[in-house]
Amino acid sequence: MARPTVRVDAVLVQAVIAGALSFAHLHDLASAAGQDGWKAWAYPVSVDLLLVAAWRRLRNDGPSRLAWCWFLVALVASLGANVATAGFLDLQHPPGWLRFGIAGWPAVAFLGGTLLAHTAHSTDDPVPDRPAPEAPLREPVPAEEPSDVPAIETVLAPAVEEAPALPAADTGPSLPAALVDHARKVAADHRARTGYPIDTDTLRTRLGVPPQLAAAIAIAAQLT
Repeated sequence: MARPTVRVDAVLVQAVIAGALSFAHLHDLASAAGQDGWKAWAYPVSVDLLLVAAWRRLRNDGPSRLAWCWFLVALVASLGANVATAGFLDLQHPPGWLRFGIAGWPAVAFLGGTLLAHTAHSTDDPVPDRPAPEAPLREPVPAEEPSDVPAIETVLAPAVEEAPALPAADTGPSLPAALVDHARKVAADHRARTGYPIDTDTLRTRLGVPPQLAAAIAIAAQLT
């Protein structure tokens, strides 16, 4: 029986090394700014979690100003720590603005994480309310015809022929049942996370299909 070969992913190794260096730089910067003990280790965790949360929001729900804003905030914090610990700042005597930024970061990270977790993403425009249907006009009651005049229905009845049945309208291309079931699961997951029904654009992004096919899937899965 052949033993499975272990393959090393160079991209994964590079990501681990870069993450470890960034983590250490953030810790050193927080420690130099007066955050000692466990607090210095909590700062890099906070920055990395905010970066991951913003990236996950961009990947799952598509581009949005909210996700991009907090992704850039976390990226600037991580990149700034890497640059600051490279000798551009005197960490033995950190400036006042650095202490101010380190002390205010927990509130900024809490605000960003809360907005990313509890703000619903929707690209649909508000649908205006439809006007109420007008009441039908009451037609006047026709006067009674003389008894010697035959009824119109009796005269025209032999001439009326039954109209041929029209063929059923084409309802569009048939969709695989597995694709429709997968769309329902994606819609259920979106509603569970955001509390809102999924829209066609988000469904198209999650499934990776053209807009026309996404609209047909939404109709077949009864999502609209």
